Amino acid sequence: MNRIIKKVAVLGSGVMGSRIACHFANIGVQVLLLDIMPRELTADEEKKGLTLENPAVRNRIVNSSLQAAVASNPSPLYRKADAAKIKTGNFDDNLKDIASCDWTIEVVVERLDIKQSLYEKVEKVRKPGTLITSNTSGIPIHMLSEGRSDDFKKHFCGTHFFNPPRYLKLLEIIPTPDTDPAIVDFLMHYGDLYLGKTTVLAKDTPAFIANRVGVFAIMDVLQVMQQLGLTVEEVDKLTGPVIGHAKSATFRTSDVVGLDTLINVANGLAQGLPNDEAKAAFTLPDFLKKMGENKWLGDKTGQGFYKKVKGEGGKSEIQALDLQTLEYKPSQRVKFATLEATKPIEKLADRFQVLAAGKDKAGEFYRKMFAGLFAYVTNRVPEITDSLYKIDDALRAGFGWEMGPFETWDALGVPKGLELIQAEGKQAAGWVQEMLDAGNSSFYKVNELGVKQFYDFESKSYQPIPGVENFIILDNLRASGKVLWKNAGASVIDLGDGILNVEFHSKMNTLGTDVIQGLLKGVDMAEQGYRGLVVGNDAPNFSAGANLGLVYMYALDQEFDEINMMIAQFQNAMMRMRYSSIPVIGVPHGLALGGGCELNLHADKVVASAETYMGLVEFGVGLIPAGGGTKEMTLRTAAKYEEGEPEFNLIRNTFMTISTAKVSTSAAEAYDLGFLRRGDEIVVNSNRAIAAAKEAALELADAGYTQPTQKTNIKVHGQGALGMFMTGVYAMKEGRYISDHDVKIANKLAYVMCGGDLSQPTEVSEQYLLDLEREAFLSLTGERKTLERIQSILTTGKPLRN
Repeated sequence: MNRIIKKVAVLGSGVMGSRIACHFANIGVQVLLLDIMPRELTADEEKKGLTLENPAVRNRIVNSSLQAAVASNPSPLYRKADAAKIKTGNFDDNLKDIASCDWTIEVVVERLDIKQSLYEKVEKVRKPGTLITSNTSGIPIHMLSEGRSDDFKKHFCGTHFFNPPRYLKLLEIIPTPDTDPAIVDFLMHYGDLYLGKTTVLAKDTPAFIANRVGVFAIMDVLQVMQQLGLTVEEVDKLTGPVIGHAKSATFRTSDVVGLDTLINVANGLAQGLPNDEAKAAFTLPDFLKKMGENKWLGDKTGQGFYKKVKGEGGKSEIQALDLQTLEYKPSQRVKFATLEATKPIEKLADRFQVLAAGKDKAGEFYRKMFAGLFAYVTNRVPEITDSLYKIDDALRAGFGWEMGPFETWDALGVPKGLELIQAEGKQAAGWVQEMLDAGNSSFYKVNELGVKQFYDFESKSYQPIPGVENFIILDNLRASGKVLWKNAGASVIDLGDGILNVEFHSKMNTLGTDVIQGLLKGVDMAEQGYRGLVVGNDAPNFSAGANLGLVYMYALDQEFDEINMMIAQFQNAMMRMRYSSIPVIGVPHGLALGGGCELNLHADKVVASAETYMGLVEFGVGLIPAGGGTKEMTLRTAAKYEEGEPEFNLIRNTFMTISTAKVSTSAAEAYDLGFLRRGDEIVVNSNRAIAAAKEAALELADAGYTQPTQKTNIKVHGQGALGMFMTGVYAMKEGRYISDHDVKIANKLAYVMCGGDLSQPTEVSEQYLLDLEREAFLSLTGERKTLERIQSILTTGKPLRN
């Protein structure tokens, strides 16, 4: 059947339930969010003379939970307005309303009796054939549906979201023996395409895949830490970005998530895994037991492995827990020779051999950690999954690892990994040695067509990873020889079917000379025999903007001709891209700031990942957008003048967006700010973005794409609007909301957007506005305050207020 999800019921409005509801609202689905009724009145309700029968009281729990979710930071919603798609209610009054829902998701307390009792009530009112799933992480899925009807069992399975559901990409699908395979297929597809998830099919085993392996990895690190006498700060330094894990690493992450969660899962696994060869790893160390008893549970209780205190002069200070004495002390900076050796190594996969070869305590830590993790995951196949790639998918998507255990092992070398395992007295599953003996030297390989394959231990052969045919993964294309041109900052890659891709690979994908050269080369090559061009990459961020370090160096040496030429080259590249003879598609994701935003403003179409944080942020460093950003936003605003809203209101809104350096908190919000426009596209699953962009380029080419011409009829308002802006800026200065330097920058921005000191509204060309913005940018680079702001950004990552 053609199953369509129009409305979802979420039963349970706690931290997970309310945020799952929000994520469905993000994608436009109507949501019914229900929870229990209060058993007693609050003091405030009693003062108001309310009773337990009052509707506001009956829905207090669910409404309070939703309000807390909407107000939380980071927000679970793409737009705050999307909360209107969520209707609240309680189990007593509104459970009958799930009859109108296509999917019911249970997210109540982790008790089998409570869940089964709720299911009994749900079955009386749910529409036969609709989906019914549980978000449980600790109760066997097959036990939940015991006693239910055949139709209920057929449409029931586990759908385990990870918190926060908007941001963590993992969705584990756990069927029971009674689940209809067609339902499993639907949920795998729906989770990927519509919810933007990495959907992983898991077996009904304790903690499923991600938590089983992820919690083992944490608990094993605790054991290695104690063996080597390492501190909390040292372990967090060793288990953070250097190995592709989150900056919060091991202990800071535990504080954020809550130590009670870690303790509960570890205890559950220690009790529920009598046959696990590494079950001893799940035994809580004494310090963790004591922290649990003391309620030192992390951020939720004000202290965990770290706590923030007021130091001298009232300044905040971070202290770390000494696990030997259980006393807090000032957090110490950490340095290891092995980590220093990896600093020049940009590519994550190239670091692991250096880390494992370290001669200091860090090297010893990595050898023990890798040995324990590698041995453990081999023995989980086929217990928790039949396919090793699912373990890697789950750890990347659920725990934020850049590379999963088997991918890490491949980077280190499979024989080397086995040596580490044996040296630590551990044992890998026999199928690994069998794989090597058969002449297969890695867990993954990329074939000549650019398709990534995994080693299937059952067939003893390499098989394509299901679902990847819907993705374009640039790493795989590179491995299969599809790079047509490259320099130090960019590559041109053949996507097939006549479409090229320009990929950036500078630090943070900043837009320096090499990247601009790569972009121009991509346009030239596409015009000489291809049908279109995509500008996208697989890095964590699209682009953090222009190379400020270069601007700072030139400005410090007063090489203003060099700055002028650099800006002119960037402007020319944007215009070359915009007015090429082939369609150009921008694919922003993550950060698309400053020049990264300007590049997308000049694309024929944008295919943005839902998690795109886009903005013109130059004002924060004492500059204005000068890569065509001010021009393009002025042009886009002028195009709206015939829509009826007062023109000065429209241009003022655009001015405020730029002058406050607003950055969208999602691609949806980027529409509201004018960075995206009608015809642009949002892809919820970022893995699909480049493939979608390729299709967009082909569609434009097939429709007979015609090279556009530069606009010469952009309406600007001259002195009339300029006076309005300058008056407003002066008022802000008088109110002490902005500094003298802010006034100077704002007036420069206003001057450009108004077309200069024109006596009346006039139509001007794009080049006219480009020249104005370049002149304004150039003049601001000569300001001492601007240099101070740029220096602050370069040294601390934060703008200086001056």
